[in-house]
Amino acid sequence: MAVYEGARPRSSLLPRRRLEAPLLRPQAPAIPRRSTRVTLRAHKRPRFFGVAIGLIAIAFLLSFFSLVQTVRVSTSGYDIDQLNAEYAQLTGQKQQSLSDIGRLGRESSIRRQAISDGLTQLPAPVVIPAR
Repeated sequence: MAVYEGARPRSSLLPRRRLEAPLLRPQAPAIPRRSTRVTLRAHKRPRFFGVAIGLIAIAFLLSFFSLVQTVRVSTSGYDIDQLNAEYAQLTGQKQQSLSDIGRLGRESSIRRQAISDGLTQLPAPVVIPAR
């Protein structure tokens, strides 16, 4: 890198001001310049690192959103399966209760239950003749 006398870094905020050439020095002939991009002329490279970080952040956010949606769908499916299992259990309990009611409502089971509770069968009825 060559260092030129009087070279100063440019400020991007302030406009470039022209310095008057000293009277004692003769002016050098103007050299035609190539047209180059400003970033290359100022020895600045495009910031690919920042763009790459931004793209990675956007990809992460999109994948996180996708993951959230997948988890939401799977939890909904889990809840539906759990409710179906509970419904099947309640249906089984209902069927068991109906069969118990049918079994315990018969005459023989009622008689057996009364005997086990200490009740006995009634004696033969007493018939009183009419006058």
